[in-house]
Amino acid sequence: MRVLPTPADVTSTHPDPLLRWASQALLPGRGGSAWAHGDAVAVWAPGLYRRDRLVLAGPPADVAVLLREHARPGTHPLMTEDLAGRLVAELGWPLLGVFGWMERTGSVDAPTDGARWLAEDGWGEVEALLRRANPDSWAWPGGPRTTRWAGLRAGDGALAAVAADAWSTPGVGFIAGVATDPDHRGRSLSTRVCAFVASALLAEHGTCALMVGAENLAAIGVYRRLGFAYRSVAALRDAGHT
Repeated sequence: MRVLPTPADVTSTHPDPLLRWASQALLPGRGGSAWAHGDAVAVWAPGLYRRDRLVLAGPPADVAVLLREHARPGTHPLMTEDLAGRLVAELGWPLLGVFGWMERTGSVDAPTDGARWLAEDGWGEVEALLRRANPDSWAWPGGPRTTRWAGLRAGDGALAAVAADAWSTPGVGFIAGVATDPDHRGRSLSTRVCAFVASALLAEHGTCALMVGAENLAAIGVYRRLGFAYRSVAALRDAGHT
């Protein structure tokens, strides 16, 4: 088993963007760790997307070794659904849930008119919109690793749609906190503000990603139209499941 001390070491060992995103935990002051065994990699990322996560990728047999060695109570192992299915079947490790990881490279060919980055003195409006339209958002103004917010205003000047640059890391930009005011839905406002944020993150990082509930077909459709590809990922129960 080898220690991978930097994000570059993770990327050179395994190219999966999910691992590259998780490797931000290895940046100074983040408190993360990463290891390789055979052709598999595990990244322990405390506080990543508001959870302590052990992100794994690689052949099931090699991943199983890393999982047994580094899973810990309170940390839900995260990996592709296919890989999780193998570990559930072979190790009897309980499945917690399945959701979507979506990613893309290149450039976005979609309208962004009206969308722009918001000054911090407008973040109170963002919070008010999230409380109305997406109270379960994982990103909030002033929250951990939430860097900036983009917004789009309606004709009356009211903030109508928002999205955040949050938990981004060099090489992988990340979108979170997407919301549209209920009074302004059905006008493609989320599409425009997400296209704006995705364009900025792709220009800065080369890859852009997000997470979405597997049941949220409307949101998945929006992101697919913006060129994002869907991968089914799964979380396992933490190491205290026994």
